[in-house]
Amino acid sequence: MERDTYPAVSAATAAQRDPAIDLVRFTCLLLVVACHCMMVSPVLHRDGTVTTHNVLMEEGWFVPVAWALMIVPLFFVLGGVTGLQSWRRLRARGGNGFDFAQVRLLRLIRPAMALLAVMWSGLWIALLLGVHPQVIQLMTAGAAMPLWFLAAYLTAQLSVPLMARFHERAPMLTFGGLVALIITVDSLRGALPVLAFANMVFVWCAVQQLGFLMADGFFEHRSRAWLVGVIVSSNLLLGLVTGVAVYPGNMVVNINPPNLCLLLLGISQTATLQLLQRGIRWIAGVRWIQSIIAVAGRRSMTVYLWHLPLLVGMSGLLLLTEIAKPWAGTAEWWWARIPVFLAVVTLLVPVVLIFGRLEKRPTAASHARGPSRAAVVTAVVVVLIPVADAAFNGLTLALLGGGAACFALAVLLLGRVPTPVLQPPQGKVADLRKAPLSTLPEAGLRANLET
Repeated sequence: MERDTYPAVSAATAAQRDPAIDLVRFTCLLLVVACHCMMVSPVLHRDGTVTTHNVLMEEGWFVPVAWALMIVPLFFVLGGVTGLQSWRRLRARGGNGFDFAQVRLLRLIRPAMALLAVMWSGLWIALLLGVHPQVIQLMTAGAAMPLWFLAAYLTAQLSVPLMARFHERAPMLTFGGLVALIITVDSLRGALPVLAFANMVFVWCAVQQLGFLMADGFFEHRSRAWLVGVIVSSNLLLGLVTGVAVYPGNMVVNINPPNLCLLLLGISQTATLQLLQRGIRWIAGVRWIQSIIAVAGRRSMTVYLWHLPLLVGMSGLLLLTEIAKPWAGTAEWWWARIPVFLAVVTLLVPVVLIFGRLEKRPTAASHARGPSRAAVVTAVVVVLIPVADAAFNGLTLALLGGGAACFALAVLLLGRVPTPVLQPPQGKVADLRKAPLSTLPEAGLRANLET
């Protein structure tokens, strides 16, 4: 099978850290926090129960806005860029797919383990203090939204070594095969609804492949007219399939389980990112922006996992106070979203300071040995079981505690990540030096390549 040909990015360019990735990821994260602040609106009733209204979803103008601001595919595109670069770097040092899985698992599940443990403990204390069980379940369900993303993102990242092999042999054929699988699943989901969840793998891996193509310079060597044509074409096709009711027009409805619409959005967003990259890099070069991103960008998973539980908890506590609360959907309520957003960001600061260190890449002495392959595989299974259960059946207080225990067991199984000591054979080193393409980062440029 021959590798598809397209212009390769130069080694010097590929080795440089792309500041646009950090800035775009940070901006998308702020947008996610802001959107969630516009969704939560709890109401406390006389019997102690609480109901919530998803105000944003009830607004008629939200459907076209969600089309433009559904940035979840962009997270997977960026994850594809950084994931491929990290894998190639690890492989050049003598690492293998199990080493990659170990690093990725630890970086993603350690912050999640802390969140689940703290939530489980806090909600059990609230239950013992007499808080209505319905309120407890409502707050528990609030953690399910970050977990579905964790499940999808983790699955896509664990596939990087395998998908990178396919990509290096035939990138376009690999991408086309994933598109065919997506369409097949979408065509059969009416007869077999459970089959739709297979696209949690196919859709996000396909979007991640767009990041692979971006990392290898495929989009960089396309003209502005070509990029604009891709943006227009993908959105026209998206409008066609939603206009004839093949898919819902609401992109939030399309996201879980995902379908072809999310891939079309991912294609449009990748081309848009490439089109705007020069301006984004200029903005990312501003010193004070660099300082913010240098701190917050390396704690992105902590921010993502904690912001919604903090928002739900803060909203619940406000119900117990005498502070006047505007009716959901009124002008006063919309203006109140500004202080709510600022309050959540303020609460995130100490959380990031306390738990953000769990995102740091753990290393051990160079002579240390990593876990066995069986331990890595077992850790993957142990992590995915509670996450998949939450995605399919919803999160309960018992599952919250069970998930924390499973994540802790996985961390124990994985242990600390040994510093790679294996070097590629001498012939391979020579081949790597001659290769026209290298996306391995220079020393000290790791921050946005391992997230």
